[in-house]
Amino acid sequence: MWGCQSGTQTKYKEWNDYGGGPDHSKYVDFKQITKENVNQLELAFFYPTDDNVGYKFNPIIVDGIMYVLAKNNSLVAIDATSGKELWIHANLRGIIQRGVNFWQSKDKKEKRLLICLNNTLQAIDANTGKSITTFGTNGYVDLKQGLDRDPSTFGRATSTTPGKVFEDLIILGSAPGENLFSGPGHLRAYHVITGELVWVFHTIPHPGEYGYDTWPEEAYKYVGGTNTWGEISVDDDRGIAYFPIGSPTYDYDGADRPGSNLFGNCILALDARTGKRLWHFQTVHHDIWDYDLTAAPQLITVNHDGKKIDAVAVASKHGFLFVFDRVTGEPLWPIEERPVPASDMPNERAWPTQPFPTVVPPFNRQIVTVDDINPYFSPEEKEKWTTRVAAAKNGLFQPLSDNYEVVTNPGAVGGANYGNTAADPKNGIVYVQTQELADFYSLKKREPTPQRGGNSPQMLARGKALYTQNCQTCHGEDRAGINGLGATLVNLSARVNAEAFKAVMAVGKGRMPGFPHLTETEVSDIYAYLTPEAQRGPGGRGGEPELPEGPVVASGGVPIESPPIGARMTDYPIEYTGPKVEYVETNNWGLGVPNLLTPPWSLIVAYDLNEGKIKWKIP
Repeated sequence: MWGCQSGTQTKYKEWNDYGGGPDHSKYVDFKQITKENVNQLELAFFYPTDDNVGYKFNPIIVDGIMYVLAKNNSLVAIDATSGKELWIHANLRGIIQRGVNFWQSKDKKEKRLLICLNNTLQAIDANTGKSITTFGTNGYVDLKQGLDRDPSTFGRATSTTPGKVFEDLIILGSAPGENLFSGPGHLRAYHVITGELVWVFHTIPHPGEYGYDTWPEEAYKYVGGTNTWGEISVDDDRGIAYFPIGSPTYDYDGADRPGSNLFGNCILALDARTGKRLWHFQTVHHDIWDYDLTAAPQLITVNHDGKKIDAVAVASKHGFLFVFDRVTGEPLWPIEERPVPASDMPNERAWPTQPFPTVVPPFNRQIVTVDDINPYFSPEEKEKWTTRVAAAKNGLFQPLSDNYEVVTNPGAVGGANYGNTAADPKNGIVYVQTQELADFYSLKKREPTPQRGGNSPQMLARGKALYTQNCQTCHGEDRAGINGLGATLVNLSARVNAEAFKAVMAVGKGRMPGFPHLTETEVSDIYAYLTPEAQRGPGGRGGEPELPEGPVVASGGVPIESPPIGARMTDYPIEYTGPKVEYVETNNWGLGVPNLLTPPWSLIVAYDLNEGKIKWKIP
């Protein structure tokens, strides 16, 4: 989603950052291309990717050079006017699929691309396409380090979006996973030249830090998530970074984390240079619905009460748009705490109130009734869903239970998710692409997490069963792929190592959705089933991939010293004596009913935040 409009401002001339610029508005201030002539645009060039990967990559353009992913996860520099290849850095297996970041020196001679590759941060010379081996330690930063927790006890720490460059810093969130005992989602900034860790902000506060009293005393040792896996925005004039923070893990049972759980589900403003907290607002207290904030906070200027106000607007998964003074954090319109239902689950202390905007209207339906069921269902389907909806409990913030189903709209997918917001910054207009995806939820008793083991017959059998349930529809019983749905998975280990596979399974790739409900052990089982030919060394690598045609200057990232795998955390610290997570969600995290509701299933909604009203909306 992006906008263009003629104007006089000096920003928004290039698309040199993920989301268009530091503010992630997806706004460009075009002069030649206008709303009146955009329908007359013609194809200037066509660049084939030479693969069947469905990329979700956001290309960036700097000084007439476009940087894209193509050719089986190679990073390619092309002339943005002709499509001519300038260089190819091939075979970056495990690179995050959503984008890269760009930095250049003040004299514009030194230019760097910052990439997240598996659990590392690496730098590539944008002039030559070659890895910069002086960055970090031998060319990389280990992102599992610097989180103040034993890195052998959790799996992922990589960022699934490219973060933001501010001055000489690269600011990153992370995607540690959605399961119990995932790693913590602390926010970090690194120096773009040295790779040195400059600051860390603990999103799960440590003793003595602000917000520590909103958790159990030992929570910082075992709670995970509370991370920015979505999109960061930066006010580069003021040096303020805005982070949409996700929910703590485990998402659907908060028995082991009584309290409001700061900074989970917050819009969080930090000093971009130091990581110091400036202000925050929590949009969901003690989240037990997976209502992460993920969409980019939109930085706009509005006329409010007779004054020009620089504001920030944050769209949520549960269908609200929250609007604040971006400097002070004060809401532009009242946000009130309203009572919500209590939980009937043992040890679950659902928070008694939740915040509701009072002026800015929601962009989604927020309740599901039998009257909302898709009228295009067959009579049999409609009767089935009518019976199920009528029997379920309903409404925003209804806690989950093992005694009944809960039906929600929006569900955990949103609402607004990553990539779903844009803005006309100077005119105070924010655009939200909505998703009307209702979800059914219920709980069941949690089974103990199995320890790691070899590729036993039991592991392969589990992997086959999980593949059949989750993957076979698109990739076929023979793993050869189904045209238009899924790529071949034959000889997978030659193209994708175990860590890259886990990253894709967690957040998706191209048209493939993520499967965050699968545990790390289950994902390992699927990979073992799919890669019987692999030589099982560190990282699970198979044979060396072929080089693509064209001006290849390098292949693969820098060599990484594989740390010992260690025993992942599968239970609470021995000294922990509080209530534990005993239940898990049963219905595939609500991802299975995309067309339950009457259409439209998605809208573009334009908000005029000078008035706090919806200006227009279209399917």
